[in-house]
Amino acid sequence: MVQENVFIYGAYGYTGKLIVDLAVKKGHRPVLGGRDEEKVKVIANQYGLQWYAFDCNNQEAWDTALNGKQLLLNCAGPFSLTIRDILPACLRNKVHYLDITGEIDVFEYISRFDKEAKKAGITLLPGTGFDVVPTDCLAVFLKEQLPDATHLELAFDSQSGLSRGTALSVLNRFHQGSAVRKEGVIVPSKTASVSKIIKYGGQERLSVGIAWGDVFTAFYSTGIPNIEVYTGMPPKMLKAMKKASKFGWLIKTWLLQIILKRIVRKKIDGPSINKRETLRTYLWGKVMNAEGKEVVAELETPESYKLTAITALLCAEGVLEGKVKSGYTTPAKAFGADFILRAGGSRKIK
Repeated sequence: MVQENVFIYGAYGYTGKLIVDLAVKKGHRPVLGGRDEEKVKVIANQYGLQWYAFDCNNQEAWDTALNGKQLLLNCAGPFSLTIRDILPACLRNKVHYLDITGEIDVFEYISRFDKEAKKAGITLLPGTGFDVVPTDCLAVFLKEQLPDATHLELAFDSQSGLSRGTALSVLNRFHQGSAVRKEGVIVPSKTASVSKIIKYGGQERLSVGIAWGDVFTAFYSTGIPNIEVYTGMPPKMLKAMKKASKFGWLIKTWLLQIILKRIVRKKIDGPSINKRETLRTYLWGKVMNAEGKEVVAELETPESYKLTAITALLCAEGVLEGKVKSGYTTPAKAFGADFILRAGGSRKIK
């Protein structure tokens, strides 16, 4: 049982609240934090938990909040905008760092501090939620089936929709387009420039290539040099994405970013309770070696936001129990390919 030695920052966001609720139900007593005092206070009072409110660039406040803590679970995104203030605080205070990001540049940035983390005796484990636990585990499983694999394709189909935080993260990097890994190097590509039909759970679905976190993490976890990631998408949405990509230069301007972010904050909340409890998420993966031999595997999990709360806490518990070495790592590298099966309701599909 965690006794106030875990700090959850961004606790009042859509996913943060799910994690806090599940943590309390499991008997944990995390300390909560975030940038908005009133919002932090509301959720902390709901569960009778200690709390702090401060901007993520306030290093003095971080030293106070992290005093006596063993682990930080960062739920405050866009992570590319918060990580450069938060990670130094964890290294300085020798506190394990975990988050729920799916942003390639964040994984890349955090991995640079592997040596510093080892010196401090702490673990750096980003991507403990749906981004990227199930896909990371699927990638490692496939690598075990075909050890000489040179190409990896991963895909998922989720009908959940987006939370406000996820939508803001997508908006923040939309102009950067997509990305794949070729011969070990991450290569940018145009948004929605690659698509294919993939069968999830027995049903075919149009899927589009995206800049998912596994483009970085799966290479670290498996060593496979060529990686692509896809997600199921309705044809109309794919057409809309292609049209929007032509205006990437405009979308990244500060004025339009402000306008679009206001719309997101006003219009988007996140999946309903009914969706979280009834929807299933399907994942697909394929590896191929130089001789053309292929291995395909599928995975079924609970709804993606529900899964994030489950796996984030499982990762935190594992780190606190001393099951993970210090330094930078990935979920499957830390806990093995079958880690996803510890999340109730997950199963491999033959």
